[in-house]
Amino acid sequence: MTSTFHSIETARRSLFTQTAALNTTGHNIANANTEGYTRQRVNMKAAIPIEAYGLNNSTLPGQMGTGVEFSSIDRIREMFLDDQYRGENAASGNWLIQSDTLDKLEAIVNEPSDTGIRTVLDNFWKSWSDLSKNPEDPTARKIVVQTAQSLTDAMNYMSTQLNNLDRDLNSNIDVKGKEIQSYLSSIADLNQSIFKIEGMGDQANDLRDQRDLLTDKLSKIINITVLDTDAGYTISLGGQPLVQGAAVGAVVDNAFLNNAYASGDLKAGEAYGMLFSSNTYVADYKKQLDDMANTIANGEVQVTIPSGSTLPAGITVLKDSEIINPDGTKTTLLAGATVPIPLTGDLKTTVKGLNGLHQLGYALDGSSGRDFFTASIAGEPITAANLRLNPVIAADPTLFATSLRATTDSDGKVTVIKGNNALALLFSNMKDNNTFTTANGTTTGTVGSYLSSMVGQLGIQSQEAARQASNSDYLVDQVNSRRQSVSGVSLDEEMSNMLVFQHAYSAAARFMTTYDEMLDKLINSTGTVGR
Repeated sequence: MTSTFHSIETARRSLFTQTAALNTTGHNIANANTEGYTRQRVNMKAAIPIEAYGLNNSTLPGQMGTGVEFSSIDRIREMFLDDQYRGENAASGNWLIQSDTLDKLEAIVNEPSDTGIRTVLDNFWKSWSDLSKNPEDPTARKIVVQTAQSLTDAMNYMSTQLNNLDRDLNSNIDVKGKEIQSYLSSIADLNQSIFKIEGMGDQANDLRDQRDLLTDKLSKIINITVLDTDAGYTISLGGQPLVQGAAVGAVVDNAFLNNAYASGDLKAGEAYGMLFSSNTYVADYKKQLDDMANTIANGEVQVTIPSGSTLPAGITVLKDSEIINPDGTKTTLLAGATVPIPLTGDLKTTVKGLNGLHQLGYALDGSSGRDFFTASIAGEPITAANLRLNPVIAADPTLFATSLRATTDSDGKVTVIKGNNALALLFSNMKDNNTFTTANGTTTGTVGSYLSSMVGQLGIQSQEAARQASNSDYLVDQVNSRRQSVSGVSLDEEMSNMLVFQHAYSAAARFMTTYDEMLDKLINSTGTVGR
């Protein structure tokens, strides 16, 4: 037979359980806007019933219920959606960085615009065209020097900007390495705290939320694999554990990330985007810009030297060339052959860029053989960073060549034939009429077409990265929406639950009051006969 006070215990259990449910509901409502919070739910179950045992079976016709109790307070979360979110988050971080880098590259190249490198090049070619009308005009010669310096300044500036962008990317990789290390240390500490708390039978729901939030943030930087074990999260990058329980693995720094990128373990995330952008986009456009600068100065280009030109003594042809005689016949000059003086016909030959062409002509003082462009450090290959106008020419505009005709007296003194503009015309025709082969021999085309190809490639890459960034952001939002539909707090649902638990609590309280009245009747109103 059950205790007289059995129902009081049943009511008490109900009150405690509904209170726990109400407290959990309040906790959910309070954290409705807390980043990383996971909705919690009280799991209720019927308490163990009372059974009156006899010799063979229960002496009661059935088991007597003892009310309700809660077995646990669980987080409502799906690991599958977490894994999916972290994968999409890493992809989003990668494309966001790539898109941002390409946007910065477009700003550096600044094409098309009125102040970009194409405009500077056009002004340079035009200054030679204007000079060809009056090769001795000091103003026109100064303009050639100014436009040449503008060209070298533009190349130098773009190279500096590319180097700065590359340095910023590498600096940010250092920052990301420290950020990763901080997340890993915090996750390891949380693993240890959760293990201790749950080892005593409690549930560390809020600490688990903190750990998941840090893991989500980590997934934005690098692609990770997360395994939930008894000791806590094991987080790996390409099979290499970064966190195992309370232990942090390798130190994640710039060198670690570079090695992971080189080995293929690092495949996504902001860190991957930075390394990919530095090693692919920035490095590629630095190389293209260097090739362009070196090609303008030293790239192979075919030119036609007009008949009657008197080239400096000892000039040899770079490759097999031919002289087209006035009668239409051709005279072949093998590579290395000396050019005859004066030319009896038009010479079709190959020179090494504007420098090679400039060496064929004469300055106003009769000097020749001077490079038009040089490297800022003698002996170094010309690049966009070190390209400069020959300092001798920059200091004295009369010392660059415009003529292809000169006379030499018996004393060897060279006198330029004034008014000859053949070299200036050849320079001005370089814009569209002459095809360069880059100094490394990989690309052929005009300087303008080379620049157009570079700008077009950059535009396509930028559009593709922006599209991928937009798509990956959309996928992150979609997965997060599904995750929030499971784990997020719905205030409408919580208010509904609050009413349910409140009514249950009121009913349990009413039940206890009713039973109290029954006991009062039993104790105080019975057994009074004979008093």
